[in-house]
Amino acid sequence: MGLQVWCVYFCLCVAYSLTKPTEKKERVHHDPQLSDKVHDDAQNFDYDHDAFLGAEEAKTFDQLTPEESKERLGIIVAKIDVDKDGFVTQEELKAWIKKAQKKYIYESVAQQWHEFDMNQDGLISWDEYRNVTYGTYLDDPDPEDGFNYKQMMTRDERRFKMSDKDGDGVATKEEFTAFLHPEEYDYMKDIVVLETMEDIDKNGDGTIDLEEYIGDMYSHDKDAEEPEWVKTEREQFVEFRDKNHDGKMDKEETKDWILPSDYDHAEAEARHLVYESDQNKDGKLTKEEIVDKYDLFVGSQATDFGEALVRHDEF
Repeated sequence: MGLQVWCVYFCLCVAYSLTKPTEKKERVHHDPQLSDKVHDDAQNFDYDHDAFLGAEEAKTFDQLTPEESKERLGIIVAKIDVDKDGFVTQEELKAWIKKAQKKYIYESVAQQWHEFDMNQDGLISWDEYRNVTYGTYLDDPDPEDGFNYKQMMTRDERRFKMSDKDGDGVATKEEFTAFLHPEEYDYMKDIVVLETMEDIDKNGDGTIDLEEYIGDMYSHDKDAEEPEWVKTEREQFVEFRDKNHDGKMDKEETKDWILPSDYDHAEAEARHLVYESDQNKDGKLTKEEIVDKYDLFVGSQATDFGEALVRHDEF
């Protein structure tokens, strides 16, 4: 087994051993907030800056002069305009915001990339991933640590194939990111649901009943009374999770549970930025319209020219 996978499973074992029976395991994937700042344009545009750039990158713009901010914003605009038609649409802006918010994920994948791209061709095949991750354990039918590596590998291969959006048998960086972080991609939602159901469905009937649902969250101690939150979860299952009241959750009911249709913060922010910057009200933005409202998108403050200006080129 590869060092990376061994570390993952070691951490999982430690986590399970340290988790208290009364603690709740969280399966639900919520759309995270774009910023921890208050969204009040009357006071400042800090929320918009975090949303547009990501919180860490937004900090670097506060150290630039307005002229430098405008110059760098112009470069960013060219990258947002994916189809290169000279306009930034709401959809392109939404996609950019989502990318900015997932920057930490991309950085994590970049750190792992060279470990798996063994032939240095800029792509990762399933064979490359399998060999690096599982290595010599593929031929061991009865490993000492008890893990069923072949079962794990089969599950990984299924996810790898689903992440291969164009079906060419190899993963680009974006596809590999979807493989490692499927909950972040709409087209990977089905595999997230399927894997979750496989984890919880102990009797293998393809559904999740009440006891399986509770058992996944709570390790029952016979000598202790159930915590109040467990009782609440039982009620939630009966009243809300099991929508057709047949005593179990099927695929769609499980999807509604773990992948709720949350408020789309990126879409709302993109709509807000377009509304505030679209001077001719044609529903799309030119570079000039965006740069003219640079303080809304990136912000800056006049700096002491004696101070070093921080510059980052990731975008």
